[in-house]
Amino acid sequence: MADSESPIDDLDRQIIHALQGDARHTSASEIAESLDVSARTVRNRINNLEEAGIIRGYNVDVDYEAAGYQLHTLIVCTAPIHEREEIAQHALEVDGVVAIREVMTGAENVHIEVVGVDSNDLSRIGRDLNDVGLTVVDEDLIRNEYTRPFHQFSARAATDDN
Repeated sequence: MADSESPIDDLDRQIIHALQGDARHTSASEIAESLDVSARTVRNRINNLEEAGIIRGYNVDVDYEAAGYQLHTLIVCTAPIHEREEIAQHALEVDGVVAIREVMTGAENVHIEVVGVDSNDLSRIGRDLNDVGLTVVDEDLIRNEYTRPFHQFSARAATDDN
């Protein structure tokens, strides 16, 4: 699985890249065929990556607007650095919070993705975040979000390094 410098090797990277592209519709057999290894090898590698905590889970990409929730919002907050992680964990318990990112630098060090049913709900979420110790700095409606697999996990990156 790994060498002395990296916890993962090129095969692991390429498996992760395939899963990041579309984990739900990508089978171990399809990955195996594209990488010229057995499906069993791919399944074993995925299990090892999960057990090592490198693959932490598989997330559902929800279109909140299509589901009837127009107020998909990014709330930028400030938390005291020495309490940031603990406060972020408590903020995750606030109804309407769907994701939290701790930012390593700057005063605006906690970014919270929330979904509200109406403006009153967003106000409640803001008050609840304040109650757990965050200071709300800014709120922005999210229109779209785009993701892609990390390029260093691709087969091309593996061959470029050699």
